[in-house]
Amino acid sequence: MDQYRRIQTAKKGDIHIVLFKDKKILDDTVLDEIKTEINRLMGNTAGPDMLLDFSNVEFMSSAMLGLLGQLHRKISAGKGRLKMCGIRPEIFQVFKLTNLDKLFKIYADAPAGLAAFEA
Repeated sequence: MDQYRRIQTAKKGDIHIVLFKDKKILDDTVLDEIKTEINRLMGNTAGPDMLLDFSNVEFMSSAMLGLLGQLHRKISAGKGRLKMCGIRPEIFQVFKLTNLDKLFKIYADAPAGLAAFEA
């Protein structure tokens, strides 16, 4: 049984796979829960490799972009790698407009994202 309310997790080797359950990530309560759950998943690991899967997400707030930036800094500081996948075209447009598509490694789907860790 999944131990998290907002994320579904899996692990392939040393890579944490995080699938967001919500279709809409808009309000602060949801963002706070996501942040808490990801921090709990990371535990004491300095910088794990992590793949964030946005396949279920149809809408997300700009505050979620800020959370992704924080997560990127935290993982990078610990020498981990953060990659993303399954981002819908309309959300990807926001990544492009904010130049976050240059900061984050974004892949079409989970298999492509996982393969990139091995490249």
